[in-house]
Amino acid sequence: MKKFVVERNLPGAGNLTPEELRALSEASNAAIKALGKPYYWIQSFVTEDKIYCIHIAESEEVVREHARLGKFPVNTISEVKTIIDPLTSNPL
Repeated sequence: MKKFVVERNLPGAGNLTPEELRALSEASNAAIKALGKPYYWIQSFVTEDKIYCIHIAESEEVVREHARLGKFPVNTISEVKTIIDPLTSNPL
Protein backbone atom coordinates (compact mmCIF):
# COMPACT_ATOMS: atom_id res chain seq x y z
CA MET A 1 0.00 0.00 0.00
CA LYS A 2 1.17 3.51 -0.81
CA LYS A 3 0.31 6.91 0.67
CA PHE A 4 -0.91 9.70 -1.60
CA VAL A 5 -1.63 13.41 -1.29
CA VAL A 6 -4.57 14.36 -3.51
CA GLU A 7 -5.08 18.00 -4.47
CA ARG A 8 -8.61 18.98 -5.41
CA ASN A 9 -9.39 22.46 -6.75
CA LEU A 10 -12.76 23.41 -5.31
CA PRO A 11 -13.46 27.17 -5.41
CA GLY A 12 -15.11 28.26 -2.18
CA ALA A 13 -14.13 25.08 -0.30
CA GLY A 14 -13.40 27.12 2.80
CA ASN A 15 -17.02 28.24 2.88
CA LEU A 16 -18.58 24.77 2.75
CA THR A 17 -21.21 24.27 5.43
CA PRO A 18 -21.04 21.43 7.95
CA GLU A 19 -23.83 19.71 6.01
CA GLU A 20 -21.89 20.00 2.73
CA LEU A 21 -18.75 18.65 4.40
CA ARG A 22 -20.79 15.77 5.83
CA ALA A 23 -22.13 14.99 2.34
CA LEU A 24 -18.57 14.94 0.94
CA SER A 25 -17.50 12.60 3.72
CA GLU A 26 -20.47 10.31 3.09
CA ALA A 27 -19.68 10.24 -0.65
CA SER A 28 -16.06 9.32 0.07
CA ASN A 29 -17.06 6.53 2.45
CA ALA A 30 -19.57 5.16 -0.09
CA ALA A 31 -16.91 5.24 -2.84
CA ILE A 32 -14.47 3.37 -0.61
CA LYS A 33 -17.10 0.70 0.05
CA ALA A 34 -17.88 0.44 -3.69
CA LEU A 35 -14.19 -0.05 -4.55
CA GLY A 36 -14.21 -3.46 -2.90
CA LYS A 37 -10.46 -3.37 -2.23
CA PRO A 38 -8.20 -2.03 0.51
CA TYR A 39 -8.42 1.76 0.60
CA TYR A 40 -8.04 4.24 3.44
CA TRP A 41 -8.98 7.89 3.58
CA ILE A 42 -6.86 9.29 6.39
CA GLN A 43 -7.92 12.96 6.50
CA SER A 44 -8.44 16.06 4.41
CA PHE A 45 -7.33 19.66 4.82
CA VAL A 46 -9.81 22.26 3.58
CA THR A 47 -8.36 25.60 2.46
CA GLU A 48 -10.05 28.57 0.81
CA ASP A 49 -10.23 27.04 -2.69
CA LYS A 50 -8.70 23.56 -2.39
CA ILE A 51 -8.97 20.34 -0.46
CA TYR A 52 -5.83 18.28 0.19
CA CYS A 53 -6.57 14.66 1.01
CA ILE A 54 -4.35 11.92 2.42
CA HIS A 55 -5.23 8.45 1.12
CA ILE A 56 -3.63 5.02 1.34
CA ALA A 57 -4.20 2.77 -1.66
CA GLU A 58 -2.54 0.19 -3.89
CA SER A 59 -1.97 2.64 -6.74
CA GLU A 60 -2.72 6.02 -8.23
CA GLU A 61 -5.28 4.34 -10.48
CA VAL A 62 -7.26 3.21 -7.43
CA VAL A 63 -7.18 6.76 -6.05
CA ARG A 64 -8.57 8.00 -9.38
CA GLU A 65 -11.29 5.33 -9.28
CA HIS A 66 -12.28 6.50 -5.78
CA ALA A 67 -12.56 10.06 -7.11
CA ARG A 68 -14.64 8.92 -10.07
CA LEU A 69 -17.03 6.95 -7.87
CA GLY A 70 -17.35 9.83 -5.41
CA LYS A 71 -17.60 12.44 -8.18
CA PHE A 72 -14.66 14.39 -6.72
CA PRO A 73 -12.32 16.58 -8.76
CA VAL A 74 -8.69 15.49 -8.93
CA ASN A 75 -6.04 17.98 -9.94
CA THR A 76 -2.91 16.23 -8.77
CA ILE A 77 -2.04 12.97 -7.07
CA SER A 78 1.41 12.73 -5.52
CA GLU A 79 2.84 9.60 -3.95
CA VAL A 80 4.45 10.24 -0.56
CA LYS A 81 8.00 8.91 -0.64
CA THR A 82 8.96 9.66 2.98
CA ILE A 83 7.82 11.69 5.95
CA ILE A 84 9.90 14.10 7.98
CA ASP A 85 9.12 15.99 11.16
CA PRO A 86 11.01 17.96 13.82
CA LEU A 87 12.59 14.76 15.15
CA THR A 88 14.23 14.13 11.75
CA SER A 89 16.86 16.71 12.73
CA ASN A 90 18.01 14.62 15.71
CA PRO A 91 21.20 12.62 15.14
CA LEU A 92 20.86 8.86 15.54
